[in-house]
Amino acid sequence: MTLEQVGRSNQGMRAHTCRAALVGLAAVVLMAAACSKDSTSPSDPPSGGTTITITSAGASPRNLTVPPGTQITFVNNDAVPHDMYSDPHPEHTDCPEFDSVGHLTPGATRQTKNLTVTRVCGFHDHINPFIQSLTGSIRIQ
Repeated sequence: MTLEQVGRSNQGMRAHTCRAALVGLAAVVLMAAACSKDSTSPSDPPSGGTTITITSAGASPRNLTVPPGTQITFVNNDAVPHDMYSDPHPEHTDCPEFDSVGHLTPGATRQTKNLTVTRVCGFHDHINPFIQSLTGSIRIQ
């Protein structure tokens, strides 16, 4: 084998090795991405809807429009507990699906049941029903 042939052979082997390394790297990246989607920590809100976050400033967002079947996740990032229920206060009869949220200790996360009926559901904090920043509405359409 001449020196020129050896050089071409080494170039071909280096190109093959680089391609194999890139394919292996791509496989590792894809596996890491797949694993990260499956792992959730206890503080992660459940999937399956829109999230309303409660802080010392109030609920955000306060008004949502969602399709039928949606679940709304409430996350209490405030330092105090909140009791999230549907309007009117104190009966909570407009949207019974909200009853599954109820009492939220600081750091807690809960979801409504599926909101299947086309309507507007008002919500409030039962502990502080007249604080505007803790009220809102969800339009199901």
